[in-house]
This record gives sequence, C-alpha cells and structure tokens, in this order.
Amino acid sequence: MILSDRDIKRSIAEGKIKVTPAPDYAQQLSACMLDLHLGNNFRVFEYSSVPFIDTRGEIPLNEIMREITVADSESFTIQPGELVLASTKETLEISDDLVGRVEGRSSLGRLGVIVHGTASVFHPGWIGVVTLELGNIGRMPVRLYPGMRICAFTFEQLSSPAEVPYSKGKNKYAGQTSPLASKLSEEK
Repeated sequence: MILSDRDIKRSIAEGKIKVTPAPDYAQQLSACMLDLHLGNNFRVFEYSSVPFIDTRGEIPLNEIMREITVADSESFTIQPGELVLASTKETLEISDDLVGRVEGRSSLGRLGVIVHGTASVFHPGWIGVVTLELGNIGRMPVRLYPGMRICAFTFEQLSSPAEVPYSKGKNKYAGQTSPLASKLSEEK
C-alpha cells in the first residue's frame, strides 16, 4: 500500500520517516509523494583517464570519478549523453517496516533529465543522503541548480518489519553523506 499525503505526514511525526532538514509540506508534499532537493555534490566520470569501466575492479571505479561541489549560487550543467551521480540536500531515514521509491519529476523528464537509471528502491532501514543517477537523454545541455526540487519519493508499508533492515545487514551505501561511486567490484 502506497502512503498518502496524510500517512506520510503521520509517519514523519511518528519518526518512521525522518527527513533532515524537515520538509516544507506546502512545497514538497503532494497526494502521495514527497519531493527532495538537489544537493551540492556531484560525482562525474573522468572519461579520458581510462579505456573502459571494469566491473571487477581492475581499474578502481573511485579513481575514474571525481567529486565536485557546486555552490548554492551556481549551477551544474549536465551534457547530452552524460551520466553523473548527485545527492539530495536532505538526509532520509526509513523505518524497518517501510520501503521508499525515488521517482523522477515530470517537469525534468520533459527536458530529457532522468534521476535514476535503475536504483529506485530504498530498503527498510535506509539512512543517508539519496544518491541520484542523473542522466541527460536529450539533445541539449541542461542546467541544474542546488536546492531545486529534483526527485519525488513514495513510501509503501511492508507486511511486517524487515528481519534484516538495510542499516543492519550487509550493505554498501548506508550512511552515505555524498554520492558514492559504484561498489560493484566488492561483490565476489
């Protein structure tokens, strides 16, 4: 069951969903979604530094990406065909009996900007900033601004609390404070 606006507010009041800084419901909450804002940190690929991406880690993924920080007063331009990792301004914490899903915003999608390639599910027990897989599938560069509403979250109730929530199990990204490069090569 997807939570409605009133259930999202109730879950925040009860501490089952924690959003820091606290959301402005008038601007961020719709009938069943909570918008989050684009943060200042981006992780971009250094395409010219290596001949390919190696999923087994022969070439460490962290070495072919660099993190940049954009001031609140500046913009970040995403080029056509480019994939960058970005983070939200907000830190999100989800209780053990809820699951979150990140969705793109229609207004950005109409410009060719997607906010997640595949990773839309945020497991029960998630804590950290949200990493977004921003892609520009359009033909023109698009300027993005820290603080703009970038994505929307829906939340669903699980049938029972997770036995091993994300924050307590084997996880790669819990507690992240900025966008992290893929840790796929750690899977053996």
